[in-house]
Amino acid sequence: MQIRQTNQGFNFDTYPTFEKDIDPKQRAWIEVRAKAIETNVRQLRSKLSKSCEFMAVVKADGYGHDAKLVSEYAIKGGASQLGVATLKEGIKLRSSAVKKPILILGNLYSKRDLIICFKNDLMPTISSIRECLICNNIGKHFGLKFALHLKVDTGMSRLGFEINKFVQQFAKIKSFENISIEGIYSHLSSADEHNSLDPKSRTQLQRQKFQELLNQINVDRNYKIKIHLANSAGMLLTKDFHFDMVRVGLSMYGYSPIVKLDKNLSLKPALFLKVKVAFIRIIDEGVSVSYGGKFVSSRKTKLAVLSIGYADGVPRNLSGKIHVIHNKKLYPQVGSITMDQMMVDITDSNEIEIGSTMVLLGSDGDKTISPVDWARESNTIPWEILCSFKNRLPRVQVD
Repeated sequence: MQIRQTNQGFNFDTYPTFEKDIDPKQRAWIEVRAKAIETNVRQLRSKLSKSCEFMAVVKADGYGHDAKLVSEYAIKGGASQLGVATLKEGIKLRSSAVKKPILILGNLYSKRDLIICFKNDLMPTISSIRECLICNNIGKHFGLKFALHLKVDTGMSRLGFEINKFVQQFAKIKSFENISIEGIYSHLSSADEHNSLDPKSRTQLQRQKFQELLNQINVDRNYKIKIHLANSAGMLLTKDFHFDMVRVGLSMYGYSPIVKLDKNLSLKPALFLKVKVAFIRIIDEGVSVSYGGKFVSSRKTKLAVLSIGYADGVPRNLSGKIHVIHNKKLYPQVGSITMDQMMVDITDSNEIEIGSTMVLLGSDGDKTISPVDWARESNTIPWEILCSFKNRLPRVQVD
């Protein structure tokens, strides 16, 4: 084989050519501090009674953190069950050798999907008698019981049995011999609102409706049915929302859903978003930057071009509203965020160069940028920010 060399003596044939050989930190990436997940779960778990279980919600690829990794460390921290949104998410965890009970929080309605669910030892959320009958028939066919959770609508107006009909329907469901009711639950619509402790708030009214329903159906504790209502916000309100299990998402990842409770928690963000400087250019005063020319330099300006954009999940409506961190200093993003790139004003830096790493989300020294900050600037919620990061951003475990 002929060896090709450049004037610098590089042997091109020794360089990798496959996707797997690309450095995950070559462009932009998400660093996941998995031990922070474990620490957060352990701390949150300590606020529950010993009999109250902790379901780690790992849907949307673990809120963008990597569901397999999050599940592993959440279980280490004390999670005894996992929650996903889709059948595919559940199967993916099962194929990763996750053994804990997994609840599919979304609605499965076809016989085919429910059979796949059953064969993968996943628990569906059931919202009607129709799906109960299908599950019972599946269990009967295999000579086993189909484990499932029943959901009741107490004010979300989404999935769930109608609350005023559930007592009669539950009596019928209990007669089905080939299903196992593992849980009965509902979902809070407004637990993160500032008035959730007010007795007349929607959150308190939902809890009251749920409690009244439980009193009416008189669930025999020997059935070992898990009663659950609280999400992260509900769990942090009062113990009245805990019941037999809580379903925790956002808090597990390091962010409080209730701003006023931030000081009472020591949650550690598990996600850092980082990017490399791909190019540096200097422009004169009065030069427009990026699409639409909405930013025009007011001085001679040095720009860093970062290889990340809205195709990676950075909202375009954050253009000109955010900063990045380098070496404990903040630098403003300028111009429109594009599909694959954004520009940052680094005029005041003499140390940033091509290949330097910038922090978009996370901490460096005393400087911190949070998904909560981005959510505030883009008029959305931190859940959406975290779930928006695309798969072309590699997830890199750093601990």
